[in-house]
Amino acid sequence: MAIKKAKKTKKAKKAKRPVKKAIRRKIIKKNKPSKIRSQKQKTAPKKKPVKRPKPALKQVVLGKITHYFPKVRAAVVVLKSALSAGDKVRIKGHTTDFSQIITSMQIDHTPVNTAKKGDEIGLLVNSRVRDKDIVYKG
Repeated sequence: MAIKKAKKTKKAKKAKRPVKKAIRRKIIKKNKPSKIRSQKQKTAPKKKPVKRPKPALKQVVLGKITHYFPKVRAAVVVLKSALSAGDKVRIKGHTTDFSQIITSMQIDHTPVNTAKKGDEIGLLVNSRVRDKDIVYKG
């Protein structure tokens, strides 16, 4: 009788093995990509994420520089909004970027404290500026 019991357990083990192998094969197929997919992935170049600069805070545009006199270090500015002496301005262009407080401002060679929109003023600047540089507030 001992022989019969051993045969039954072997048959039971044999019946269970194919089921386990089938389950393992399914899992392996899901986890491993096929050869065709892996070849395509190797040949295709990977896309790098594009780093975009953060948008700068919008600044109020006061005007645009139309001319610069290097000997007296003065710039001619056409104003798009009102400006007064003592205001802090930022002048920015292709090679220019600095801030200053307005100390001297003239209209037609006469010193003024305030200027309105549309005026063309002479502005004493601390550094060299170029045509088409933009004057911002602050």
